[in-house]
Amino acid sequence: MEIYYMYTKTGKEFGRHASFDDQPTEVVTDIRPEPDLRDGYIERNPVVTNVQVAPDMSEHEANTQQVHFENRGFAHTEGGWPKEVDPTEIEHVMRYRKKVEKDEEYIKSIAGMIGEVEELVKQNNAVDIYEEYFAGSVADHSTEQPYAKTLTVFRDPSPIKRAASYISWSPDSSAAKCAIAYSILGFQEQPEGMSKRSYIWDVNAPNKPDFYMRSPSQLCCVNYNPKDPHILSGGLYNGQVAYYDTRKGHNPVDLSPIEKSHRDPCYDMDWLQSKTGTECFSVSTDGYVYWWDIRRLGEPVEELLLKERGGDTVLGAVSVEYESIAGPTKFMIGTEQGTVLMCNSKAKTPAERVGASFHGHHGPVYSLERNPWFPKYFMSVGDWTARVWMEDIKTPIMTTRYHGTYLTGGTWSPTRPGVFFTIKMDGEMDVWDYYYKQSDPTLSVKVTDKPLTAFNIQGEGATSDPAAGRLVTVGAADGSATLMELCDGLAVMQPNEKPTINQMFERETRREKNLEARQKELRNEAKRAAARAQQDDDGKAAATSDGAVMEAEKEFLAATGSRASGAGAGVFEDISPLEVPLRDE
Repeated sequence: MEIYYMYTKTGKEFGRHASFDDQPTEVVTDIRPEPDLRDGYIERNPVVTNVQVAPDMSEHEANTQQVHFENRGFAHTEGGWPKEVDPTEIEHVMRYRKKVEKDEEYIKSIAGMIGEVEELVKQNNAVDIYEEYFAGSVADHSTEQPYAKTLTVFRDPSPIKRAASYISWSPDSSAAKCAIAYSILGFQEQPEGMSKRSYIWDVNAPNKPDFYMRSPSQLCCVNYNPKDPHILSGGLYNGQVAYYDTRKGHNPVDLSPIEKSHRDPCYDMDWLQSKTGTECFSVSTDGYVYWWDIRRLGEPVEELLLKERGGDTVLGAVSVEYESIAGPTKFMIGTEQGTVLMCNSKAKTPAERVGASFHGHHGPVYSLERNPWFPKYFMSVGDWTARVWMEDIKTPIMTTRYHGTYLTGGTWSPTRPGVFFTIKMDGEMDVWDYYYKQSDPTLSVKVTDKPLTAFNIQGEGATSDPAAGRLVTVGAADGSATLMELCDGLAVMQPNEKPTINQMFERETRREKNLEARQKELRNEAKRAAARAQQDDDGKAAATSDGAVMEAEKEFLAATGSRASGAGAGVFEDISPLEVPLRDE
């Protein structure tokens, strides 16, 4: 990253200043004219001279030396014992300690140190150095202009640049590390000689990767284990599932056999809440959800074919959402057909595992996440919009405006209930703050000219972490991942924000329920009106039919009666059989 600054100053502001003194005149040299040399000169005609009013400037460049950081460690072992003492033998150690404690010099040194320690203890008792003078006060950031500051850019070190397809932050907030999966997901667009490594970056040493992960195929997704920051799970382009342990090398510790894996790229996966912390599940566009235990990746523990309830079409999955606070067995799937499926892994029958379906997107659902403060509300990102849903309603309660370019991802803020982020194909990141404004994003940042492909925020799922919600990493199609720091106004919860956002969500939920009830009532009225119209039509048709029959009978009787009378036979009365009274039995 090229960093420069231009310093501008006049010549009199630097260098050694001239010192002038009075002294008598002195002839330094005397050059007499030489007429013979005059004949050797040629007069220039015309003469062009440039005159400039601005002072002449000189430009110099300076660059600081780049600092390279390395992580090194050393192990402390017990030492300092005399040769005749074996520290592994408890009896030798106890005997030597008793001998030292009886030494007069040891007693004097301890007595001397007691005075210093006692003075420091009294000082700490008198002054509480950990006292918070303004505890409970909340700073008001509503008046400050929101901003996001770029800290550094992680670039794919491979010569053939690949897109940053997935980003996962380490659950250990003190480490400040993020894992980035690099891949080219276009069909038959992988050039020969392309690297298959993905990297873990350290925020404090961004010049080179902290660790690399080698795989037999491209890594499409990677996720840190929330219970162990050394273990990561990964989904591969060829459908396999792998898990890594940074303490055991760069290769996968275990890998699922390809015949037992997905038939399409594994686009997303997540860890499940379990006692062992070794269970996870993966999704793919082949329409299957596989549950795995990393202690035995020979075959999936369970599987689920994604079909809507009552439907026969298999839906391909591209994103997954799992939060234990919403239920340890509940999860949601975002499909490439634009449908969001609510699933339950512990349903009584396989057909009941796929529950409600939410329709609304016109393209793949690239991102799906529950609100960390209100789990019954969740957000989906796809096509040109981001939509906020409620579990009990089939229509979105809130929707962003339609953008001019495709949305490729997004997530909620872990520290503010009303803030969420979206990334777009034109290289912009939008920050939406529903606490202040719902119609437009509060902040739009032009990250790069390339399409943005991945996004994640530090501390996702850990709202109690004081460092959460400030650092965001945005991945692009050229392999760059930009690390940005958000201002306090976007990371610190505002006064009364949580109840305000809850009231807003409940208000919009009631509005959607009222609209849904009104639409249902209109549909029922239309059905009843159609039924009445059908009955009226049937009655009119029946009446018309009866009238036609009676007219035909009258004409028939009239014609036969006239012929009979002409032949001298009996006379028939012009009475319809329908009008003849019944005889008494």
